[in-house]
Amino acid sequence: MAYSKLAFVTALAFAGSAQARRAHDPLLQPIEPVAASRWLIDQPPLHIYGNTYLVGFGGLNVGLIRTNAGLILIDGSLPQGVKRVEAHIRALGLRLQDIRYILSTEPHFDHASGIGALARDSHATVLAGKAAVRALETGRPSPDDPQAGYGAHYHGVGPVRGVSDGYRLTLGGVTITAVATPGHTAGSTSWTWQSCEQGVCKAMLFAASLNPVSADGYLFTAPEHVTGVEAFRRSFATMKALPCDVLISAHPDQSGGDEKAARLRAGTEPNPFIDPNACRIFAERFEKLFDKRIADEKAHRIK
Repeated sequence: MAYSKLAFVTALAFAGSAQARRAHDPLLQPIEPVAASRWLIDQPPLHIYGNTYLVGFGGLNVGLIRTNAGLILIDGSLPQGVKRVEAHIRALGLRLQDIRYILSTEPHFDHASGIGALARDSHATVLAGKAAVRALETGRPSPDDPQAGYGAHYHGVGPVRGVSDGYRLTLGGVTITAVATPGHTAGSTSWTWQSCEQGVCKAMLFAASLNPVSADGYLFTAPEHVTGVEAFRRSFATMKALPCDVLISAHPDQSGGDEKAARLRAGTEPNPFIDPNACRIFAERFEKLFDKRIADEKAHRIK
């Protein structure tokens, strides 16, 4: 009996110390709580198609690709979402230590600030567009980022391998290609691969944001931002031309992904995510918003 009491007290002490360590873990410190509360809507993991799953949240997607040689994660949400992402992965019967790579779409806090903890916990290698590397490693947006003025900083994610447009990563028979889609940030990168079910393969795309949002005082029409405007134009054209049967956008509501997920959970057939026009519609939606933004700036409706 004395031994049992000692074991129980030891277990309590260990649990308490683990909680204390987590409370002081810099990679898990909550950030931007108001925005986070809108995005980190808990939901069970969802099988999308073939080897592809969602392990994120109602307002923020985190993608998971299962291969014969390990797992690939796309984005990492926020620090306060990390433990739930990890729980979602385990709920699928998968192991964190089998995550080989974490791919980043953009270095903003909502998609990237949880990557550091996920990479540490899994020992995965982080990949991102070359122009995003410094922002990811420092947790500080690049000065040319339209949203830099928001000042939303986070703990840097650690070492990041920068990749170029068209870079191909192959793991366990699955090849994922980096597609540069800059504009929202200079380093924004979307990722495309194939998923197959019963011999039927679909072109999958996890898309970085294309919305032309900026901090107050930033003007896309300013002469010093001409390269950003050109980047957006190229990205819209790229997105419209991509082979794309299934679109997963970084924020699900930007592509109707929240509604598609609800229908898929309800057992709707055919699979609501399968739509060969999804990427074109996605690009055209934000191209129209970008055109309006440029027109409003030129008419001095935005200053």
